Amino acid sequence: MESSNTLYKGISIQVSLSGYSFKVLTEEGGLRLSGWMGAESLFTTPEFQHRYQQVAISLLTPKFCLVPEVFYEPSTARSALQEVCPLEEGDFVETVPVPSLASVLVYSNSIGESLSKVMSQTVLPVSGEPVRVLPEMYYLLRQLELLQEYNKIVASWADGYLHLVIAQGKSLRLANVFQAPDFTTAEYFLFLGLKQLQLNPEVSTVCFRTPLTSEARMSLYRYFKGVVQL
Repeated sequence: MESSNTLYKGISIQVSLSGYSFKVLTEEGGLRLSGWMGAESLFTTPEFQHRYQQVAISLLTPKFCLVPEVFYEPSTARSALQEVCPLEEGDFVETVPVPSLASVLVYSNSIGESLSKVMSQTVLPVSGEPVRVLPEMYYLLRQLELLQEYNKIVASWADGYLHLVIAQGKSLRLANVFQAPDFTTAEYFLFLGLKQLQLNPEVSTVCFRTPLTSEARMSLYRYFKGVVQL
């Protein structure tokens, strides 16, 4: 395998039922963004033939809930998740802490796909150890720490679901997933969330982790001060 430590710093991969997208950060600070790709291209993608200093793989699962640390009990994690989304008997439930929000994200990656598991065994950090596949919502919440604006709006959209996080300053106001079969519906729920929180999109920037088409980007630009592809 070609040595990549001097060329590549990190890779972030987002996986859904319909495929995947990724972004690569080079040592020189450059950023390479892919569009949405099908699973059939997994083993022919050149960027997956390297090892990276950092590897992050997320799955766009709608099965999650955020529990404040003070209310979290490991023994009740599954029941807490079942209160907000249906689970099958065989669904595996996991947790990951979100220290910046003093919370625990409870989730299930059991959504009927295997691509994320293959990714974790194929795209490796320099240590050679497979990375843990975490829910997309985890990375949306972590992104809040990096945004400088007071109104923080971060979203991902794929497979008919809009994953949306909204915060003001250090206060998380919304973290949810909405069924949105098309981008027009995704925009509807985005604006509904802003309206309920009384946030003005004209003075706010919206950030998307999933790839945006040129049409979707232009549509968002009609309402928001800025549109950022993370």
